[in-house]
Amino acid sequence: MSLISIIKKQTFNPDILGVFINPFFFARRALYQSVVATAHHIKGDIIDIGCGQKPYKHLFAHKKYIGIEVEQEGHDHANEDVDVFYDGKRIPFDDNTFDSAITSQVLEHVFEPDAFLKEIHRVLKPDGHLLLTVPFVWDEHEQPYDYARYSSFGLKYLLEKNDFQIVTHIKNLHDTRVIFQLINAYIYKITVGLRINKYASILVSFIFNAWINVLGIVLGFILPNNKDLYLDNVVVVKKV
Repeated sequence: MSLISIIKKQTFNPDILGVFINPFFFARRALYQSVVATAHHIKGDIIDIGCGQKPYKHLFAHKKYIGIEVEQEGHDHANEDVDVFYDGKRIPFDDNTFDSAITSQVLEHVFEPDAFLKEIHRVLKPDGHLLLTVPFVWDEHEQPYDYARYSSFGLKYLLEKNDFQIVTHIKNLHDTRVIFQLINAYIYKITVGLRINKYASILVSFIFNAWINVLGIVLGFILPNNKDLYLDNVVVVKKV
């Protein structure tokens, strides 16, 4: 396995190594596991909206897989796997083109969510499925293009309003680990943000993150869950 593939795996699907080197270990691992659990709904001709590096492509039984992105300030596309750039308004494909769609950690960056969902609905075939993930608890990121957070109830309302029927809904990380993930994200941001020395700040961040990850794993097993406090919504819906 090449160094690049190891880094990509530990970024999006971290294992025991990720406990020690990935400050977003809990968030990325939980998100990956939820996508695995729902991947059987996403198949055929697939459009990935806000595709980035297409980290979940290999999980889906796809015939055609098209990744699209919006070019915008504050987001680096240099290492991404984008097939089509678009204006963020009209998806550049005909009606009823795709069997399935995925949009992961994108909706919070969309200022007009109704228009966005209507476009996804338009390009999906009848009974086509959409896998959507979006944060409930997280810090501002990719500023200034960070516009919203969604509760499970708000997301349900928004999706049904735009003619989608919920098939399954997962609340990711609804236990003590959510607190430790937020602590890690805080430490990472302030240590890297100090810019004293790139490598020194990353090293300091990872030293702290590793112990916090371990503590979060232990307490996550011991303490009770709280389904009202969680990191991400992971939803599969069907076009109706």
